[in-house]
Amino acid sequence: MNKVCLVALLLCFYGASLKAEVIQDSLLIEGHYRVFHFNKPTQTLHNPSLVFVLHGSGGNGIGMMEGARKMDQQAQSENTLVVYPDGYKRYWNECRKASPAVANTENVNEQAFFAGMIQYFKAHFAVDTQHVFAVGTSGGGHMAYKLALTMPRAFRAITAIIANLPTTDNMDCTPSGQPVAVMIINGTQDPINPYNGGMVDLGTIKMGAVRSTDQTFAYWAQLAGYQGGPKHENLPDTDPKDGRTVERFVYEANGKPEVILLKVNGGKHDYPNDIDVHLEALKFFKKQAR
Repeated sequence: MNKVCLVALLLCFYGASLKAEVIQDSLLIEGHYRVFHFNKPTQTLHNPSLVFVLHGSGGNGIGMMEGARKMDQQAQSENTLVVYPDGYKRYWNECRKASPAVANTENVNEQAFFAGMIQYFKAHFAVDTQHVFAVGTSGGGHMAYKLALTMPRAFRAITAIIANLPTTDNMDCTPSGQPVAVMIINGTQDPINPYNGGMVDLGTIKMGAVRSTDQTFAYWAQLAGYQGGPKHENLPDTDPKDGRTVERFVYEANGKPEVILLKVNGGKHDYPNDIDVHLEALKFFKKQAR
């Protein structure tokens, strides 16, 4: 074997050795084995923060790993562990009363699942239980809202992507009334999660009505005690060809949780190209952890 081939072989072996190992584990929660996945850390973490990445309706944790890859890679250098749980039979028991998902009709105990995972990662990785966060897409965004509404002491902040709060008549959670740091990322042309509120129609199933994005944003801002209008800025249009622009609206003040809306003008039920939504979530979480 010549030197060039030997060097190439060694580089391939070295690269493979650095590749993260995906770990799958489960917890028995009220008779159901609830599964979660995470990349085994390639370096030692010291009392790391914990971030849950929540898939949309019909998805799974493994399926979220590629979309959040950049965030996961950056997280380790920022002493953060990222976890990808599975919903119950691919759905979450979130706060939409109209959801026909088995997770909802059987009233699966999501709070016990997330509390169990927090304790699992505290025992195995000594995570800082004061720095626990969740970012979710679509149905996962609804699950993130539920965690903020019902477990505010366990979750320091959440990010909900392409998701609005249910209307009051479609809400089957009991909100704690405690403020939480929240970031919302919604598209104005979303046909599934209507930016201006209305019925969530997945084609085969309907999930009931949601509030508008402005109403959802106002809910969290008012809960945190903000009055008046938020700060506003236009983010750089890094992909002019995609026909989308992003505006940032921010409520922040000393002693109050931050509340942010990223309004994706022209955005649909997907991720914009102008920003990496998961990196934005990680940056938001890092700021709340200070």
